[in-house]
Amino acid sequence: MANRRNNRLSGEMRKVISEIVRNDVKDPRISELLSITDVHVTEDLKYAKVYISVYGDAEPTLKALNSAKGFIRREVGRKIKMRITPELIFEKDDSIEKGIYMSRLINSVMEDEESRKVNDESEESEEQDE
Repeated sequence: MANRRNNRLSGEMRKVISEIVRNDVKDPRISELLSITDVHVTEDLKYAKVYISVYGDAEPTLKALNSAKGFIRREVGRKIKMRITPELIFEKDDSIEKGIYMSRLINSVMEDEESRKVNDESEESEEQDE
């Protein structure tokens, strides 16, 4: 039961934090191409890890979010009724880059397999011709 509540709270926090960052935080260091990809709230509701994805360099955006995290936390507390508003911890989400890297590796292996298959077939046809 607590896990389901935690998941609902995480999803709601993700939406609310996205809205706050997009509409209320006025720091120019925050990239226009920022998305909040996930929020994980601890079981005791004291901490929430907020995963962000940014196109380009994420460091300035992370610094801006960390400097505005008190404001963001207060706004989350106003919009979501909770006894304790979790402390926010912003982290870069590398899953998209890792996915792209894995996709490139798979494509590379597939291309190697195709070239080996073509080479093996051409060698077999040369042996049969002799």
